[in-house]
Amino acid sequence: MNKFSRKLQKLHDTAPKVETAILVTLIRQQQSDPEVEEHLDELAFLAETLGAKTVYRFTQRMEKPDIRTFVGSGKLEEIKAYVAHFEVDMVIFDDDLSPSQMRNLENEIKVKIYDRSLLILDIFLKRAQTAQAKTQVELARYQYLLPRLTNMWTHLERQRGGTGTRGGSGEKEIETDKRDIRTKITLLKEKLLEIEKQGITQRKGRKGVVRVALVGYTNVGKSTLMNLITKTDILAENKLFATVDSTVRKVVLDTIPFLLSDTVGFIRKLPTHLIESFKSTLEEIREADLLVHVVDISHHAFEDQINVVTQTLNELKAGDKPVLLVFNKIDLVQQMPSEEESLHISEHELQETRYVDFKALSDAYEKKNGIKPVFMAASSAENVEEFRASLLVEVKKQHRKIYPHYLEDEVVNWSEKDNLN
Repeated sequence: MNKFSRKLQKLHDTAPKVETAILVTLIRQQQSDPEVEEHLDELAFLAETLGAKTVYRFTQRMEKPDIRTFVGSGKLEEIKAYVAHFEVDMVIFDDDLSPSQMRNLENEIKVKIYDRSLLILDIFLKRAQTAQAKTQVELARYQYLLPRLTNMWTHLERQRGGTGTRGGSGEKEIETDKRDIRTKITLLKEKLLEIEKQGITQRKGRKGVVRVALVGYTNVGKSTLMNLITKTDILAENKLFATVDSTVRKVVLDTIPFLLSDTVGFIRKLPTHLIESFKSTLEEIREADLLVHVVDISHHAFEDQINVVTQTLNELKAGDKPVLLVFNKIDLVQQMPSEEESLHISEHELQETRYVDFKALSDAYEKKNGIKPVFMAASSAENVEEFRASLLVEVKKQHRKIYPHYLEDEVVNWSEKDNLN
């Protein structure tokens, strides 16, 4: 062995290890295979956002989860064998686990166990930037973890050491950890109360101005649209929950000023603790005069995503607000060809290409809420002028409610009036 080879042997790889994960879900009787795959794809995207690589997916047909280990005993043995053989770092479940289920699974599988809520909470913790968002997520996370501390390892310690930390505090220290968490929960609630008081003062200063909130499923392009309209530089990535903090900017269209806010994206099974803790941030939605609902039309389940957002808005008591629907990412789909055009397209191309009937969608949603939807691509500014025009029409409606004597179309030309006299 030469001198150079001996030196290479002493070198160590300092790159952070990418953790591996397997996904687990139960298939209910009413679920179709495409729906199951869609849910697992989203879960894999969540895992990737946290920094973990999905290596395998386990499914089991069960109407109700096993009360002890969520999955059946046979499936649990399969999971244990796979984890041990391939040295998988974590197992992620697409549903919430009870505290006892999480403890039993950790004791059985001997690796970190995530359920859907904990995964989302950790992503939010990683993404939060402002003091308010960080405090809200920390509070939600501690409240969620308090009954889930285990003998093998604690999520509290993982927060201190990152997603790659293992090990635990031991059975005797769990009660101490619980007391520490309860103390931190109390302190975080007090801190959040102070921040919320400041937020209330800020929002009071915005009275008299039309307020517009961007809402939608996560990763549909809200931040990209925000950047386009306000010419700012808000983080916009192809990742779930790229934006956690609410951002408010003043916009003026055709002399009409209004406030535009970019809010956190919604997702299927959004943790209850998170909704509760984010109440102050979500006030931007509750107090908005107009909601701009952004939809990723290229997503094959975009109608399901619309339903999730609508349901969440109803839960937030904001379901009765006027909504401008924006179908984004039209550059990633093909508009449905006319009957004449389809004659010149091969049968294979018709089957392989994903066509969307823009006119049928437009008619259906305009009939539903009385506002004609907009089709655009925010990333390339395609049809941005149509969006601006539609947004201006709706903002003017809200502006006239605040200032009913604002007679834009009846401004008197004083020079002409003098001539008449």
